Amino acid sequence: MGQKVSPHGFRVGVIQDWDSKWYASKKDFSDYLVEDNKIREFVKKKLYAAGVAKVVVERAGEGQVRVSVLTAKPGMVIGRGGDGIDQVKSEIEKLTGKTVSVNIVEVRRPELDATLTAESIAQSLEKRVAFRRAMKQAIQRTMKAGAKGIKVVISGRVGGAEIARSEKYSEGNVPLHTLRANIDYGFAEADTQYGRIGVKVWVNNGEVLDKALIPSVPEEKENKREGRGKGDRRQRGERRERRDGDRRDNRRGGRFEEKEVRKFENPRKRPAKPAPAPEAVAVEAEAPAEAAPAEE
Repeated sequence: MGQKVSPHGFRVGVIQDWDSKWYASKKDFSDYLVEDNKIREFVKKKLYAAGVAKVVVERAGEGQVRVSVLTAKPGMVIGRGGDGIDQVKSEIEKLTGKTVSVNIVEVRRPELDATLTAESIAQSLEKRVAFRRAMKQAIQRTMKAGAKGIKVVISGRVGGAEIARSEKYSEGNVPLHTLRANIDYGFAEADTQYGRIGVKVWVNNGEVLDKALIPSVPEEKENKREGRGKGDRRQRGERRERRDGDRRDNRRGGRFEEKEVRKFENPRKRPAKPAPAPEAVAVEAEAPAEAAPAEE
């Protein structure tokens, strides 16, 4: 009882893809594995402020390594004119002694990434923010971003207490035993004045019903306007074809046809008395004119 399994490792090969993509013989396997771990530790330490969510290592052949860094702040990693990325590349080459290419990928929604959420909580704890407030704010941000559920556990000398304990908050649904549930797991540590506090985060990003594995490095979506290039624009003076039901059909002589505006009438208002006929008024006016000469 009480044995935990990493949610990512549990789902690798079922719905999630590997973070290390290479094949090695028995002789080289252990060396490659240790080398991958060194690369990940170095990148995480070097670019911690940029919010590194994941590091994917690929080996196309002997002596070639491709490192993909998924980060929330790609501008901070790349630096001015690409100086930052060149520095990281040279240091990894010095570490491994192989030809290295570095690929920076932006994490579009950092609120839905468990590692970045755990690191944000850890940073809040280091800034002496109340642990309950830090946890609840992170949960609200993640749920607002569209997650199906989130669970956060912190453990250590919480709030400066002498006896270490763990605190847990969760919202929504986090089914750890459901293999088709895309659950992301993240861990971070906060170095506080009282000691280290561990932060664990589980984020449920919904169910995956597709048979294909979720790629480690998200593919960029194709531009919706890809079919229409710059050369496909209409030339000046060229008119587009009129659509059916165009409002120009309602025009008469180049102007809009005037429609009668119906006036609102109060149903409770008494009807006004009918005005006298114009003929009767004219007869009454003429009668005294004829009678005047008879009296003389």
